[in-house]
Amino acid sequence: MNNKEKLMVFIDGSNLYHILKEMYGQSKTLINFNFEKFIELIADKGKNIRTYYYTAPLDRKKDEKTYSKQQKFFQKIKNIQNFKLVLCRMQKETIGGKTIYVVKEDDIHLAVDLVKLAYNDGYDTAILVSSDGDFVPAIKAVQEKGKKVRNIGFKNKFSWHLRQECDSFRQLNKEDLDKCFN
Repeated sequence: MNNKEKLMVFIDGSNLYHILKEMYGQSKTLINFNFEKFIELIADKGKNIRTYYYTAPLDRKKDEKTYSKQQKFFQKIKNIQNFKLVLCRMQKETIGGKTIYVVKEDDIHLAVDLVKLAYNDGYDTAILVSSDGDFVPAIKAVQEKGKKVRNIGFKNKFSWHLRQECDSFRQLNKEDLDKCFN
């Protein structure tokens, strides 16, 4: 990768959150995660044009303390240069008498942005940080436009189908991610 190649990073926020939670438990949180270091790690020497981070706000009524922490996290990442927070929606569902919350629309927003920005020549290479194989159709559309897609997966979780379709794959482990915490 050369430093004239235009890069855009697309982060499946919910996916990243759950991977970090599985790796670190409660010992490290996203508020301590340094996205600048993370982007530097995964972008090599390409010129990062912008990073998109897709997630949803928590239900304030359910847990005010956790909601407040998430809002602080949102404010932190909004202050990062060339970093765009894309808020989707959280849907409350009842399954077997238990109420759960599910992030909705994040994958479709990410896929649409991935394709739209490729067709608008916003980047040469997209770096997709996700372990979700549902992005394969969007990746194929981007590649038809002559763009490249690199997938960042994780030692504890990655999608075989995503790995096969992307132009390249990089698997990060805990030691790589340790460098991205303040």
